[in-house]
Amino acid sequence: MSRELFEGMLKEADIPISEADMETRWKQINEAQGSLITNDSKWSPFWRLILAIVTTPCKWLVDLLVITALPNLFMKYASGQWLDVLVWAVNIKRKPETKAVGSIPFTRETSAGEITVPAGTVIESPKLDGYIYRVIVTADTTIPDGMLVASVPVEAEKPGSAYNLGPGYYSILPAPIPGIVAVSNTADWLETPGADEEKDEELRLRGRNQFSAVGQYHHDAAYKAVISEYAGIRTDYLFFEHNAPRGPGTANCFIMQETGAPPQEWVDDINQHIRDKGNHGHGDDMVCYPMPETPHDLTVTVFPKPNLSEDRIAALKKDVEDRVRCAFRENTIFTMTKTMPHSRFSLSQLDKDLHAMPDLLSVEFNRTTDIVSTMDLPVLGTLLVQLG
Repeated sequence: MSRELFEGMLKEADIPISEADMETRWKQINEAQGSLITNDSKWSPFWRLILAIVTTPCKWLVDLLVITALPNLFMKYASGQWLDVLVWAVNIKRKPETKAVGSIPFTRETSAGEITVPAGTVIESPKLDGYIYRVIVTADTTIPDGMLVASVPVEAEKPGSAYNLGPGYYSILPAPIPGIVAVSNTADWLETPGADEEKDEELRLRGRNQFSAVGQYHHDAAYKAVISEYAGIRTDYLFFEHNAPRGPGTANCFIMQETGAPPQEWVDDINQHIRDKGNHGHGDDMVCYPMPETPHDLTVTVFPKPNLSEDRIAALKKDVEDRVRCAFRENTIFTMTKTMPHSRFSLSQLDKDLHAMPDLLSVEFNRTTDIVSTMDLPVLGTLLVQLG
């Protein structure tokens, strides 16, 4: 935000903004009123009184206008509750945070007999940046006789997109269940992804899009407005395919999230909302799809700094793995440059991001070329992190 922009607005309105400008203006008013006070020394009791009871409060008011009031009158700069009021005017509300919901396979030792996984059973992830993520079984689930593996419904312990972890992260039973030998979430474990409360920038994008969607039919902005009402979907994560992929009047929308492609069941619900409930233009044939994913195998060789303890080396190796997985959208824990459709994923940038770790001396990758994507999202096929 440019302070000069809003100071310029006050200057154009002939409002003094600096202490010197205010002092000049007070003297002009003093002379215009025919005041007999002529002592303009900075030690003058009169001008010291004016500074204390007029100039200082006016400076407070100018700062309030320049820093808070004026910026928050414009969607480009507004934040927090100010932005909530502005987007309310175009019939939009900030999306609340939601919990991740899905199912995780439980594997038992033998398929003979029945085993019940009780509601409230906790499944944990390993520590990620010092934090353990947990999902909780939502209903008593019986694994019937003859079945070795069964999916059990779970819900995240807390709301937020950070719980939308990639495959294999939810794998620890802090309280073992007799007969259960393994638990691990699969790549498609999510039914409804968790979402954070909509951030200002995401809400601002939806608000801007609403002005383009005023006709509500037959164009991308209208469909963006409909689809982005779902929690966790940003307008800039919607990619349209035109050119009548199924004939005249047809188009596709490919959807992604911060944690990659959304579950097919969730996309089916969006399609039902658009196609079966009449939220489309007359004659339109618009179908949503999860963003196609292209797997890439990656080997990362880690070179720690000299004289580190075995524990610090092991922690570094794990941290590198988690950060690489974050770059490929398997978690949202770290600040990393992430893969995107229609872009070039730079390995040199990944190298730079990894060097935020103080114990890392160097890192090498088994590939020398960047990953270039079109209408697809690069994801990890296999990842091997090894010490050099």
